[in-house]
Amino acid sequence: MPWRRRRNRVSALEGGREEEAPPEAAAVPSALLTSPQQTEAAAERILLRGIFEIGRDSCDVVLSERALRWRPIQPQRPAGDSKYDLLCKEEFIELKDIFSVKLKRRWSVKQQRSGTLLGITLFICLKKEQNKLKNSTLDLINLSEDHCDIWFRQFKKILAVMEYEGHALSLLKECELQGFDGVVCVGGDGSASEVAHALLLRAQKNAGMETDRILIPVRAQLPLGLIPAGSTNVLAHSLHGVPHVITATLHIIMGHVQLVDVCTFSTAGKLLRFGFSAMFGFGGRTLALAEKYRWMAPNQRRDFAVVKALAKLKAEDCEISFLPFNSSDDVQERRAQGSPKSDCNDQWQMIQGQFLNVSIMAIPCLCSVAPRGLAPNTRLNNGSMALIIARNTSRPEFIKHLKRYASVKNQFNFPFVETYTVEEVKVHPRNITGGYNPEEEEDETASENCFPWNVDGDLMEVASEVHIRLHPRLISLYGGSMEEINDSKVTSNCF
Repeated sequence: MPWRRRRNRVSALEGGREEEAPPEAAAVPSALLTSPQQTEAAAERILLRGIFEIGRDSCDVVLSERALRWRPIQPQRPAGDSKYDLLCKEEFIELKDIFSVKLKRRWSVKQQRSGTLLGITLFICLKKEQNKLKNSTLDLINLSEDHCDIWFRQFKKILAVMEYEGHALSLLKECELQGFDGVVCVGGDGSASEVAHALLLRAQKNAGMETDRILIPVRAQLPLGLIPAGSTNVLAHSLHGVPHVITATLHIIMGHVQLVDVCTFSTAGKLLRFGFSAMFGFGGRTLALAEKYRWMAPNQRRDFAVVKALAKLKAEDCEISFLPFNSSDDVQERRAQGSPKSDCNDQWQMIQGQFLNVSIMAIPCLCSVAPRGLAPNTRLNNGSMALIIARNTSRPEFIKHLKRYASVKNQFNFPFVETYTVEEVKVHPRNITGGYNPEEEEDETASENCFPWNVDGDLMEVASEVHIRLHPRLISLYGGSMEEINDSKVTSNCF
């Protein structure tokens, strides 16, 4: 069973106020009631209280700031009934031992979408003997949709407090990394990109470089391992060829290292972030919409945002400048030595007009909805990016283009789609109001005077031109295709 008797873990509870003690508490020895640990537990603030079936018992369940407690509901018995007191003993789990939560449903073949709601399942980490850990679950059964939704949202809120946006960045800025051989991230594209960004910022700081304005960044000092645990897992899928947890883990254990190209995103000469891919226009608006509905399940949120963005499909008036990729040996040698890319011989090109979507990708961007990749002709470290532009067209034609990503057909074989192989890109929106009317009730995709960008699954809002520059082989990632993997020592200590 995944819970513990209260007497075994009373010392671990802390917090604010709690509900009144039940009548049978009077029978507890006064020495226990006056202990500091008991006093702290009794002061813990209650967040929720309700009835769930746990095991075979209907229980009074209390969610407080530090723990989840429950007690079987029994008929009133005479005071002093020792058997009754034993049966009604309070049990609990500490919130710090819960690592995930989901709605529990019963599925059948006839049900196409969601199954019958049964309650909530908590995923728990338990300690065993000899420092061993094991995972377990606790089912809170209640058939009420509203009741379970309130509790589910509260659990999600509690779990979200444990990890927040920018947590990895702040952690890696300050922690001591000398004793580690690598860094491992378990999560989705947003988490993986944030860790990569943090590692690269840390490398610039250690090299004594100004992190606000970076022309020639130095390589990250530690390799990064990506274990896919998100909804799309574009980075891990592109790196390993499959979004497979065991494959990703074994690459890390074996110490397989692959150098990967990275982009810098900057505006007005100021660095915004490091990243691997970005979308502007439809891709940015879709993510901005999805961020407004984070209470939905990830796949539902993504599908809903796509449909809503298609319903309000509109083009952006942009000027796009780009530097075509030059594959000559002398240019590649200059880049390998860390020289600036742009010089007087570089010939920038410029296009302008109405664009539905602009994608800039330094990696293939494989995912379940695009098994060939969003940029199938791009490699992990070929020193170039794919610039994919969808000009203004009808909604049905644009939808045909999007559907092609899930098939084996060429998704770029449309008259309104253009592709380029580039080294640098500048995207300059010419509508200074951000293309949105903040007074419109349904306009939820960006802040006033800002344009939404999707950078590796993270929302970035920028009010002016964005400059994307490729930096070859800037970071080492654990994994890659077996033909390209470099020899390295086995990882012994990862952060």
